[in-house]
Formats: sequence, structure tokens, C-alpha cells
Amino acid sequence: MSGHRISAPPNIFHKKPKREDWLIIASNLIPVLGVWLLGWSAVEVFTVYAMETLIAGILTVLKLLITTLARKEDTWYNKGASSQVSGLFFILFFILHFGIFAAVQTGIFSGVARINPPGSGPIHFFFHWWEYITDDIAWMLGGFIISYLARDCIPFIVKKEYKTVPMMILMFQPYGRIFIQQITVILGSMFLSFGAGKIFVGVFAMVKIFFEVFINYDGILNMALKGLKKTSGKQ
Repeated sequence: MSGHRISAPPNIFHKKPKREDWLIIASNLIPVLGVWLLGWSAVEVFTVYAMETLIAGILTVLKLLITTLARKEDTWYNKGASSQVSGLFFILFFILHFGIFAAVQTGIFSGVARINPPGSGPIHFFFHWWEYITDDIAWMLGGFIISYLARDCIPFIVKKEYKTVPMMILMFQPYGRIFIQQITVILGSMFLSFGAGKIFVGVFAMVKIFFEVFINYDGILNMALKGLKKTSGKQ
């Protein structure tokens, strides 16, 4: 037997919720309680989930902008090579890539849920999402914004993570959580057409809480970044 040790990959699960995770749990339970106890519309709940995708994108752009102001540039890995590029490149790439991702998601949702004005086109929601905010939506959306600020943005600034976190990590941070949210929004909009939105809100809120709180997305991204560094020859 060889004496070399095989290093175990990082655990993809968090063992227990952190203090700031309770805000994530609370923000996801607000829509459930609203629909089940306060008579809120299930359509509005899934509208909030669609808006959450856009909010996550906006906050990621702000984090990339802060990092760009602090470091100017960072390493870009592509096809086994690495190069130093401006932080503005990361920002523009993210806006284009994530923007297409979010436009498709919100377009499918708004079309199936039939919330777009007549003749407005499939991506009307993407460019006019703030016009859909009602009082109930404002409460739910506010909860998500507060949880994102408390969990991601404020620690990012206070701990000065913008000085050390790779921009490629920042750029792809929202995708893991938003992927689950995308499934929630698209499938949820289909369930709405069958009148089962109330049940679906509860089930997928629990699924969403599990993936957002207990999955170690940063660990997965760090492992992927190490692979990119290795293939580029930059350790």
C-alpha cells in the first residue's frame, strides 16, 4: 500500500444552522404563513420567489463592484488557462450570463402564471418586476432582502472578504441557491394552474430552506476553483 493519503473532499453539508441562517428560515416561512393563515395569494408568493432571483443578482453585482474598487482585477480561469482581468469584466460577464438565466426563469413563470399584461411579451416581468409589487409582496420581499443582507452582504463588508474572496467565487455564489429557486418558481407556476398553489408553497418552502441552510455552496465552489487552478497550472 502506498503511504500517500487521499484527501477527502469538503463536506457539502452544513452540520447545523448558523445564527444568520435563522433569518433565511424565517424569510422562507413568512410566505407559507401568509398563504395558509392570512389569505395571501399563492400567485404573489411565487412572484416573490421570481423577484428574489433578481434581488440576488443585484446584490452580487454590488459585491463584485466593491471587490473591484478594492482590488481592481482578479484571476480569470478559462479552458485550462488563467489570466488577470479587470473586475469590470467579471461584472459585465455576470450581468449578461445571470441576466439571460433570470430572464428565462421569470419569463416561464410569468407566462404560465398569466400575470403579464396582455400583449406585453414574455420578458415583460424581467424588465418591469417592480411594477408587480403589492403590499403583501413588499412584506415577503423585504424579509428576503433583510436575510440576504444579514447573511451575505454585511459579513462580506464587515469581515473585509472583498480583499480575499476570488471574484469567480463571488460571481457563481448565487447560482446554487437560485437553481433550486428556479425549479420552485417554474413548477410552482404550473401547480398554480391546477389550483394547488397553497400546498405547493408549503412543500417547496421546506425544500428551499433545506438547500439554502444545509448545503455548503461555498465549499463546492472552492473545490471547483481548486480544480480550475490545477488544470491551469496555477496552484
